Amino acid sequence: MVNGGIVVSERVLVTGGAGFIGRFVCDELLRRGHKVRVLDSLIEQVHGADARRPDALSRDAEFVHADVRDAGKVAEALRGVDSVVHLAAEVGVGQSMYEVERYTSTNDVGTAVLFEKLIDQPVRRVVTASSMSIYGEGLYRDADGGLVEDAARKPLRDGQANWEPLDNHGRPLAPVATPEWKRPSLSSIYALNKYVQERTTHIMGDPYGIESVCLRLFNVYGPGQALSNPYTGVLAIFASRLLNGQPPMIFEDGEQRRDFVHVHDVARAFCDALVLPEAVGGTFNIGSGRDRSVREVAHDLARAMNRNSIEAEIVGKSRTGDIRHCFCDTSLSEQKLGFAAREDFVERLAELAEWVGQQTAVDHVAKARSELEARGLVA
Repeated sequence: MVNGGIVVSERVLVTGGAGFIGRFVCDELLRRGHKVRVLDSLIEQVHGADARRPDALSRDAEFVHADVRDAGKVAEALRGVDSVVHLAAEVGVGQSMYEVERYTSTNDVGTAVLFEKLIDQPVRRVVTASSMSIYGEGLYRDADGGLVEDAARKPLRDGQANWEPLDNHGRPLAPVATPEWKRPSLSSIYALNKYVQERTTHIMGDPYGIESVCLRLFNVYGPGQALSNPYTGVLAIFASRLLNGQPPMIFEDGEQRRDFVHVHDVARAFCDALVLPEAVGGTFNIGSGRDRSVREVAHDLARAMNRNSIEAEIVGKSRTGDIRHCFCDTSLSEQKLGFAAREDFVERLAELAEWVGQQTAVDHVAKARSELEARGLVA
């Protein structure tokens, strides 16, 4: 409901709301006084073979067990809804390169079904989850001080000494924070899917009077991730390995740099993007604004989990679709959304370690690597 230009209370449909990020978004929406309806298919890879409504999903949220591609169920879920947070998606860069139909069907066709049903049942606003993966390589600066948007690496080979992108003269490029204006470089089917979701959201919004917003999420972490899913966030994958007494498996040399943002900050960003007038029509980075090497993060997590004796395994190989550096320029989200990450990485890593210590995880990482290697997707 909008009262004098201010959104006071609405019924919000959260697609994929039973997942890791979705549950935190639902909690934050409920805390702000909204009513929440969740549509989620509870896929086995995330929720297990005997999937049921997760205990971590608030009982105050209405739950619809259905696939986002089921047009009839989506239409039912939209009844009486004022706005939508669209999170439903298959997630995983590597897996998307061989489960192409599955990823494209769920991510792109599912988004198409949602918006087709919104033609007849329009809402005030849709906020769609996108991904930093659409950038491919992040933004770089060359030795002359110029910005480089289309950095690329030469064909990769096992055990090479230098994994860094070079300019046309063979000089190393320096990574810098990546802003929203950087042109996409779609290096995986998952990246392509997320870009299609973005464009579908914005293209379908204006003609039907639906306000559109997209959030490009960087590496989200926190308690509640699917530890047995080898295609989830890197911190959860490392945690699963450490919990089972196995070394975190790091591709290349571990010096690739990423931006890790806590799920509480992400949930807050979605809820703000749902109501702020300045967000309409925009696409925004959501990250911490701080970059860390993957090797550094693996070491910090092992220490937080009291697994200091387990050294990370540096694979010295690269996966198809992997990029070297990409971290977040938060300037636009700060300006338009008033967003700045609040959660302290060290404190939240300790919280994550404590939660992981209470879980049971089946380690599927080696199997996932074998699947990639069998298809020639590891170089």
